[in-house]
Amino acid sequence: MKSVATYHEEIEKVLSNIRKVIIGKDDIATLSIVALLAQGHVLIEDVPGVGKTMLVRSIARSIDGEFKRIQFTPDLLPSDITGMSIYNPKQLEFEFRPGPILGNIILADEINRTSPKTQSALLEAMEENSVTVDGGTIQVQQPFFVMATQNPIEYEGTYPLPEAQLDRFILMLKMGYPTLEDELDMLQRTDKEHPIDSIQPVLSKEEIVRIQEEVRQVHISDNVQRYILSIIAGTRNHEDLFLGASPRASIALMQASKALAFIHNRDYVIPDDVQYLATAVLAHRLILTTEANYQGKDPTQVIEEIIEGIPVPIREGS
Repeated sequence: MKSVATYHEEIEKVLSNIRKVIIGKDDIATLSIVALLAQGHVLIEDVPGVGKTMLVRSIARSIDGEFKRIQFTPDLLPSDITGMSIYNPKQLEFEFRPGPILGNIILADEINRTSPKTQSALLEAMEENSVTVDGGTIQVQQPFFVMATQNPIEYEGTYPLPEAQLDRFILMLKMGYPTLEDELDMLQRTDKEHPIDSIQPVLSKEEIVRIQEEVRQVHISDNVQRYILSIIAGTRNHEDLFLGASPRASIALMQASKALAFIHNRDYVIPDDVQYLATAVLAHRLILTTEANYQGKDPTQVIEEIIEGIPVPIREGS
C-alpha cells in the first residue's frame, strides 16, 4: 500500500498531465482536482472552444477512469442518461443497458440545454451516488466525478439551473481565454499531435478512492471551522445579497479546503485554503438583490468584501 507522501507525488503528476493539455490555467487544474478529491462535482460556465472537454479527458486518462460524455439536448430523456431495460427475445427476459452516467468521469456538456426532468436524472446521481431505473436503485461506480458545462452567452432554448440545483456543485469555474503567449504555446504543442494522446495513467481508480478517504481525515481546527461559518454567515446578512449560502455550502467549503491542504502536502487546513476557495465554492450559490445587480456588482466582489471584514484566526497553540 502506498504512503500518503507517495500519493501526494502522484497527485502532482496528475496536475502535470492536465497542464500539458490546459495551458496557462494552473488554478483551473488545481481546483478541478480539489473537487475530485473532495468527492464533489464541478460546473464550468464558459464559451465553447476553451478546453472544457480536454480538461475532463485529461483527468480521466490520468486516473485510468472510464470517461463518458453526455451531450445535453432538448429531446434528451432521463433514460438516455441512466440507461434502460430492453427485452431480449432469446433469453425471454429484460436486460439492463447502462447509460453514460454509470462511468467514472462524466462530461455533462451544455447541461442547461435539456429539460428539468432530464437534468434531475443527472442531479440525482450527483447527490445520491445512485440512479433509479424501473423502480430499482443502481449505485454509480467509484470514483464518480461530474464536470458539467453551460454556455453563458446563448440563452435561447435553454433551461437555466435553479438555485437548488446549482447548490449541488461544489465549485463553479470559468476558464476564460488564454493569453497570447499561452495560445502560441498551445499551437506549438498541437502542431504534430495533441498532448492528450501522450497522457498516461499515474493513479488507478482504486487509489483515487483511497485518497478521497485520506482527504476526509485531514484535520481542521475549531478556529478554522468557525472562520468558515463566519464567511457563510456574512453571506446571509449582507445587504447586497437576496440569498446567502446554505449549510451545504459550509460543508462544501470545508471539504474543498481539506482537499487543497492535501494537494499542498499538509494534513491540516489553514485560513489561506479557505480564502483561496471561497469564491469558487460560494459565488454560484448567491443571489444579488435587484439594487446590487443594477449597480453592476457581482457575487465575487461581495465575497471579497465579506472576507476582508472577518479577522483571520490564529493557529491553535501559537
